[in-house]
Amino acid sequence: MSRKPVSEAPALTHIDAAGEARMVDVSAKPATERTAVAEGRVIMSAATLELILTGNARKGDVLGTARIAGIMAAKRTAELIPLCHPLALSKVTVDITPDHGLPGCVVRASVKVTGPTGVEMEALTAVSVACLTIYDMIKAVERGVRIEAIHLVEKMGGKSGHYRA
Repeated sequence: MSRKPVSEAPALTHIDAAGEARMVDVSAKPATERTAVAEGRVIMSAATLELILTGNARKGDVLGTARIAGIMAAKRTAELIPLCHPLALSKVTVDITPDHGLPGCVVRASVKVTGPTGVEMEALTAVSVACLTIYDMIKAVERGVRIEAIHLVEKMGGKSGHYRA
């Protein structure tokens, strides 16, 4: 009877042999084009969504402000997430789509770089901060708003190739 070799579980890249947190050395990795797309949702009442869409929120343009906040957050990810590399991002887009079926908004961020490491964290950070900004701007009207389902939708480039959720 032959036995299959036992494969080792994948190692966490941000933990060294002694169990200490570390920043991954990417200096030997080639600079390639890398993109990532992340998405999340902000769930609210239909009345609150209508308030946003008519532009009558007390704090101003909710979706425009959230879009800018998401872009700014992507650019500052390395300052927020301790072991992320600072990256010279070449493109960040944050799209916010009202969805009456939720009711709420779907927030989607796309990030692009040519570099030695991916931009998944930048896309996820952009979505998270855009969702938080929407919450902040409407919390006076509705405290029960929920932020849900923040996740990586797709990543391309690098050694691990193409991933799609």
